[in-house]
Amino acid sequence: MSSDTLAKVPAASDLPEPADAPRIVPQRRYGQWAAAVVVLALLGFAVNSVLRNRAFQWDVVADYFTSDSVLRGLWLTLWLTAVVMVLGFALGTLLAAFRLSANPVLRAVGWGYVWLFRSIPILVQLLLWFNIGALYPRLFGVRTVDLLSPVAVAIVGLTLHEAAYAAEIVRGGILSVDRGQIEAAQALGLSPWRRWWRIVLPQAMRVIVPPAGNLLIGTLKGTSIVSVIAVNDLLFSAQLIYHRTYRVIPLLMVATLWYAVVTSLLGIGQHYVEKRYARGTENAR
Repeated sequence: MSSDTLAKVPAASDLPEPADAPRIVPQRRYGQWAAAVVVLALLGFAVNSVLRNRAFQWDVVADYFTSDSVLRGLWLTLWLTAVVMVLGFALGTLLAAFRLSANPVLRAVGWGYVWLFRSIPILVQLLLWFNIGALYPRLFGVRTVDLLSPVAVAIVGLTLHEAAYAAEIVRGGILSVDRGQIEAAQALGLSPWRRWWRIVLPQAMRVIVPPAGNLLIGTLKGTSIVSVIAVNDLLFSAQLIYHRTYRVIPLLMVATLWYAVVTSLLGIGQHYVEKRYARGTENAR
């Protein structure tokens, strides 16, 4: 068929519709619109109740939001979160290697560690480490109570707890990499380090980053539990103030708002890290 003939063929959109063709009417979703109106009304009521309720004492919240004691507690919370995540993922990566090892002893040790520390609540773990001096009065020739301060106990307890979850995250990411690509890299003569760095890690990170980001945010919020062992974190700083001033709700709101701000920033960072490692896939958006 010549190009002139093709040019004369009308497009489907240019053809007139038959007189008896049914007219397509979009479906009217009255239920969805009604539900949206109800949700917006309830949301507006909740926001209005929070803003107009004088018991929240928003002026007191504003006064203490950037106070020195609160900011010191916030800094300790952020520092503790960073240290626990770094140490937790370092230990978790080692445990993941144990679980993927061909050695049955290493596999058993890795599985046993994950099972044990995921089975015990974090509060129980912290209290056990805080009272470890009752079991071992001296460690390395030093009194245990002098060796393990409340901050050290918090780091040890949280790190051992987070490592169990980090191990499963790393293991899942490594298992997501197609075995055929690793074998192809071996056939090309790449060293084990280059295979790990150039082949396994970039692909595993696409699976590791989302749960790792959630674990980071969970760890940030979970650090509030160290207040039970008198670690001067954000929540404990707020508690010290309201024990002195009896303004419980405003100080709890100060802590709540700071947690919301930091977790929101971490969520934004997680989004961009996920986007970076999703490049070249249909999920990169």
